[in-house]
Amino acid sequence: MSLQRVTPTKRPIQTLSNAPNRHHLPFPPNPTTTANDTTHQWTSSIRSASDQGRFKLALSLYLRMTRSGHRPDNFSISTALKACSRIPSPASASAIHAQLHRLGHASDVYVQTALVDFYSRSSGADSARRVFDAMRHKNVVSWNSILSAYARSGRLAEARRVFDEMPRRDVVSWNSMLSSYVKAGDLDRAVRLFWEMPVRDSASWNSVICGYIDSGDVTGARDLFERMPERSGVSWIAMISGYSRCGDVESARSLFDRMVGRDRRAWNAMIACYAQNGRPREALRLFNLMRKPDFNVELDEMTFACALSACAQLGDLRFGLWIEEYIRFIGVELDDHLKTGLIDLHVKCGSVDKAFGLFHSFRCRDVVAYSAMILGCGINGRASDSIRLFEEMVKAKVRPNEATFVGLLTAYNHAGLVEEGRRCFNSMEAKHGVVPRTDHYSIMVEMLGRVGCLDEAYGLIKGMPMMPHVGVWGALLLACRLHSNVELGEIAARRCLELEPDSGGYYVLLASIYSSCGRWEEAKWLRREMAEKGLDKVDYCRVGATGGNDPPYSISELKVQIEAAQDEKHSWTKEATG
Repeated sequence: MSLQRVTPTKRPIQTLSNAPNRHHLPFPPNPTTTANDTTHQWTSSIRSASDQGRFKLALSLYLRMTRSGHRPDNFSISTALKACSRIPSPASASAIHAQLHRLGHASDVYVQTALVDFYSRSSGADSARRVFDAMRHKNVVSWNSILSAYARSGRLAEARRVFDEMPRRDVVSWNSMLSSYVKAGDLDRAVRLFWEMPVRDSASWNSVICGYIDSGDVTGARDLFERMPERSGVSWIAMISGYSRCGDVESARSLFDRMVGRDRRAWNAMIACYAQNGRPREALRLFNLMRKPDFNVELDEMTFACALSACAQLGDLRFGLWIEEYIRFIGVELDDHLKTGLIDLHVKCGSVDKAFGLFHSFRCRDVVAYSAMILGCGINGRASDSIRLFEEMVKAKVRPNEATFVGLLTAYNHAGLVEEGRRCFNSMEAKHGVVPRTDHYSIMVEMLGRVGCLDEAYGLIKGMPMMPHVGVWGALLLACRLHSNVELGEIAARRCLELEPDSGGYYVLLASIYSSCGRWEEAKWLRREMAEKGLDKVDYCRVGATGGNDPPYSISELKVQIEAAQDEKHSWTKEATG
């Protein structure tokens, strides 16, 4: 199925007046007139702004209200305090707090509860507790606020103590305690609490489903999902994302196809699933389908970011630039998130200078932008730029993450800077607090294998705290072929075949090692094994994969490896079949 490249249809640029899911704000009373101005009108405007998430406007309206001589009621004060906690604006909250006695609301339960919430977010649970303990009257919302304060700060024992002391609990109380256990990784307690709940809403079910997914138990999550009396969009998206994380794309698509009334978030989750699991063509097919007027789904920044990721994996600069044009044409702002997607596209298509231009246009360069640029320079042979960018981000106090070190190690690998690569790998956890993952080990094995340090590479694999995936063993196998090391080549090939028994590529590479050492009988035996099992299709792209989409060796090196192996494979097949 070919990808559609059609002229984008012009859509109206969204404004406040036509933006979806936006309610018109009640027009605030004119502060210069007083005849028909009422506290109710001001409060309605303030709460409307807050409900839409426009917290700066809500606070601004509150200040206009007080300056115009109107006396705020308890609802406008509590809403203004909520806005202060979300912006955040500690100075404004402190000023409002200081006015409470004069305004006559110092003992109001709604205002006091808003203060508990504010201090829990700005100063921590202890400050919130002091306000809570001073309250003469408390309702269930007040108790939920202090419970959330402890839960948010990770103080589970104190959160549970508050939960047990509550004179009355509602579903919010139970959900707060439930999500606390889930976030702490204590799934057993979360599940027990879930089944103790007198009433469960969709948030209760979704919280435990996410807990199962986070623990790697997608089967448990699916079992709970199927038992839900009523599923929300979040439930479906959580399951699709869970299958995406474990690489089960077919199950994710099956759920997506079952959904009734798929919204934009569901489409984005499925497109992301394809893009994140190395199936960019399917991602772009779904992107094209989503654009059809029949589905009436509005595309957003996440949609375009996933589509750009798919283009980057395919190296399809033409379609990626078409998406960029489409983004501008329909009036979506090219924010830093989308610019990062374009950087990834350009560097994987070799346009490093264009990527640098985008990188320098960022308002604020975060770890994602730096990591994309470091990896891009590394895979394009510009190791010095990768190293300079890494030093720049550390100096700017941008904390590197796992992706940053994948890019930096890739740069050292491509440049053959083995000693520097060793130091970088050893500094990850010791200096930067980043625990090496499988992909980092894979790059190190590849790097050491290139220069013939095969024993060190094998020792690194044996010392891995997690189970090596096929990419790690594949990197060692390729290195063994490069250096004709039969002993380690046999070990690596055996491990690869245990993980992927139906891949003929590992047979080909091991047989090539035997042939290079003059061990013709072993090579002949492997020829017969391949012929008997019908393994006549070699998936070379999986051999030595580093977990990303870039080959561990340069393109020219990989072509030499593949062509040599293909020539040997064809000659073996001909001899084996007579």
